[in-house]
Amino acid sequence: MNVIWARSAAILISLVVVSAGVYLAFGPIAALALACAVLLGLLCFYLYQINRLWKVLDAPVYGEIPSAVGLWGEVYYRLHRLVKRWRTQVLQVEQQHTRFIQAIQASPNGVLMLDDADQIEWCNDVAEQHFGLNARRDVRQRITHLIRRPEFVHYLTRQRFDDPLVMRDMGEHKHSVIAVQILPYGDNRKLVITQDITKLENTEAMRRDFVANVSHELKTPLTVLTGFLETVRDLPVSEDDRRRYVDMMLVQSMRMQSIVDDLLALARLESDAQPPGNDTVAVQAMVAHLMHDAEALSQGRHKIAAEIDPTVGFRGADTELLSALGNLVSNAVRYTPEGGRIALRLGWEEGHAVFSVADTGLGIAAEHIPRLTERFYRVDRSRSRDTGGTGLGLAIVKHVLSRHHADLRVTSEEGRGSVFRIIFPLERSVRSLSDAASTATAAVPASPQAPDSSRRAA
Repeated sequence: MNVIWARSAAILISLVVVSAGVYLAFGPIAALALACAVLLGLLCFYLYQINRLWKVLDAPVYGEIPSAVGLWGEVYYRLHRLVKRWRTQVLQVEQQHTRFIQAIQASPNGVLMLDDADQIEWCNDVAEQHFGLNARRDVRQRITHLIRRPEFVHYLTRQRFDDPLVMRDMGEHKHSVIAVQILPYGDNRKLVITQDITKLENTEAMRRDFVANVSHELKTPLTVLTGFLETVRDLPVSEDDRRRYVDMMLVQSMRMQSIVDDLLALARLESDAQPPGNDTVAVQAMVAHLMHDAEALSQGRHKIAAEIDPTVGFRGADTELLSALGNLVSNAVRYTPEGGRIALRLGWEEGHAVFSVADTGLGIAAEHIPRLTERFYRVDRSRSRDTGGTGLGLAIVKHVLSRHHADLRVTSEEGRGSVFRIIFPLERSVRSLSDAASTATAAVPASPQAPDSSRRAA
């Protein structure tokens, strides 16, 4: 027996006992009057409590459950406990829903939910950016009224969602490439997933360009070698011609060897996960080596000078840095016309060790500067090939400096020359405190600096 039946039975038994006592003491009329009065009072009390309960159920507000004594107190207590349990469950569901929404908002992919009529039910911020939508404004709008690209409308209406749709010129700046995948779920509802694949597309384009450029760079010397070999094999040639052909073939084979060596160097730099060494580089010896190589490559056709602050030093892998700095110097020699000036400088800028190479060469248009460190990128392909460059020098420079957390800054003015500046980070810049360093700047007088400019890649 539950508490309601138990308390009701107790009330009735108590009423019968009291009425029997009144009957024995005062007679049946008094007993009947007492019983009727008590029952009428109970009825009015129950009607009052039922009215209170109706008001609570008609407009429920958490925490406003009334209190009472007796049986109704038990009813209100149990109602309060039930409401509390339901409220706890609702709060848990709301928390799960909030976490779910936060997780979708944190996703790098766009998520857009459509109902059975292809109307927008909800979308996250990324989907808003990809499609130019507004979640509050566009809710319950048909998706094809907002995204009117023919390829998207066809993809949605065709109902074949096995492969994603690639949409170009999307996003706020109309330069993004978006992959759209529709996933049906529930009762004819759809989940639209979007992903920004702009970087992936650019990487794929760079891969195609790289393969094409490697094929092109190797095809030319191979064609020359094949032609000369067929000539030597099939035609009678004099000893002088044979020697000249062999020399030409040697030049082309050495060119192919240089390309392969640079590709292997790039592969080693990219695959080496270990940070470069932190040993102090012998800067004076490195600059002397660079000067010697520049003069040997120039063969007296240029005026080459260096301005070196002996207090300046830097830390890192000396072989890698020598390769990077050497590429900049050799570029300056190759792309500076005869009689031009080349200046090497090592000094301080705001506590950073800075190495720069300035020349009075051809310079380059500003729109080419961001792409100079791409593999095989050439502004003037025919002239670049004539100078003997492989097209990989600045790519090697970029990877070496990236490993040393250094910056390469290039400025350019066509017809005025070039300046390449390497800025080493503070943690790799070293200031010498030796007595020799406390004297004046040690250097070969530098040529007048060329204006800030850029240079074609090697």
